[in-house]
Amino acid sequence: MPVFDFSNSKTEKKDPECTYTTFQSNEKVPSPEKPILIIENKSRQWKHHSCGVFSNPNQKSSFEFKEEDGVFPADILKIDARFVSLVKWLGENYISVRLSGQNTAEGYAVYKIRETAFGGGGKLSAEDGFLQFMIERLLASNAPTELPEGDEEDEDGDDMKLTSIQSITDFMTCAGRTMPDNIRLWARRNLAVARSHEVSQEERRHAQRALSIMMNIQWKNNYFESIDPVEARRILDEELYGMEKVKQRIIETIIQINRTHTLPAYGLLLVGPAGTGKSQIAYAVARILKLPWTTLDMSSINDPEQLTGSSRVYANAKPGIIMEAFSMAGESNLVFIINELDKATNGKGNGNPADVLLTLLDNLGFTDNYMECMVPTVGVYPIATANDKAQISAPLMSRFAVIELPDYTAEEKKVIFSKFALPKVLKRMSLKAEECVVAPDGLDAVIEQFADTTGIRDLEQAAEHIAANALYQIEVNHVSSVTFDAEMVKKLFE
Repeated sequence: MPVFDFSNSKTEKKDPECTYTTFQSNEKVPSPEKPILIIENKSRQWKHHSCGVFSNPNQKSSFEFKEEDGVFPADILKIDARFVSLVKWLGENYISVRLSGQNTAEGYAVYKIRETAFGGGGKLSAEDGFLQFMIERLLASNAPTELPEGDEEDEDGDDMKLTSIQSITDFMTCAGRTMPDNIRLWARRNLAVARSHEVSQEERRHAQRALSIMMNIQWKNNYFESIDPVEARRILDEELYGMEKVKQRIIETIIQINRTHTLPAYGLLLVGPAGTGKSQIAYAVARILKLPWTTLDMSSINDPEQLTGSSRVYANAKPGIIMEAFSMAGESNLVFIINELDKATNGKGNGNPADVLLTLLDNLGFTDNYMECMVPTVGVYPIATANDKAQISAPLMSRFAVIELPDYTAEEKKVIFSKFALPKVLKRMSLKAEECVVAPDGLDAVIEQFADTTGIRDLEQAAEHIAANALYQIEVNHVSSVTFDAEMVKKLFE
């Protein structure tokens, strides 16, 4: 994680009254050593917790400390570039805050800012928690590539809740250049529409809804922290028995991320018979990457508009599934699990859903018809599943690294049934292992019963059936335990 160096801080262009310089930092957890801002403390040492208000940094660049013996202004010396717009907003609205900081040789190092309910300051734009929400979003953001100049237009509005025009306006003001440039400009245009009395009420409603969706998504860059390969292997072993080549291929992907700190250029396509654990692997990879995930079931999508959303010209317009996934995740970095990719070409006359997927998979950006804005997709990692890769078009196939999942052997199925499936079911039914026993010949009979089926779903259902029968005999026939031999298994599954 980048660590800033005060001695090499980049200085923004400022007017004669502005005392502070800005530094770029991507720190997620502020501390006295890595603060949000530094305030002059040569004239007076400030308390660990100090209350007061910010003055407009473009005018006086100071914080007014409210002490027992009076009010004492002190110059702001340095500010994390991500927080310049927020500090300006706090000062302009004269909002009383409490700072947590530590006196250092550089000055009073502030690492926490909270709103106080006293002092006669202005009211926050939203209900309780807006300031903390804003600070958390800024800390999760990356340093702006261009340092703030403090010349953005200010907006006024009425007091409403967090989804109101006022709270959206304040969020845009405080977020500043931590938002991607195209989204920031898009937001300004939509805010103008939402406030305009020259457009219909329906247009204003759509603009406000789109703004609320977009502003509640944390737009991140494509930098990824290193992942522990040992922990990754543990998660894979927990979710999947055997399949060493598959696990090796996934660990290789993890090592690649650790070297480049970016996602691979290609997603993963897991191909294999039904029930071989393709979806489990996809969920495991999402856990390893520590990313939220969403699923796209291509067998149920037959119209591209389901993915791309509908135009705002319609009264019942809404975003598509892909944009809603970003909204539900609350961030732009997420795993898209695309189930049954081999069904993606089954359009019903209005276009091909597979063509929409291509724009998502290219990592160049995705445009939703309702949002009318290209959203960055550099943090999207696609993992697709399919039973028959021959049904997948060549353009789609070229976007994935293909991993073939073979079916389990009879011996592997025995281990999965006895070591994983049956113990899991017994635990859920509150049965002890000695109360439901499957003899060796009974285990052979279970495997033989489902020899013609692929995967392990039938084995899991068989374990459920056997455990339920054992529980019935224990409760109704008052036996202490049940042992299933081959004859009992065959009778049970007749």
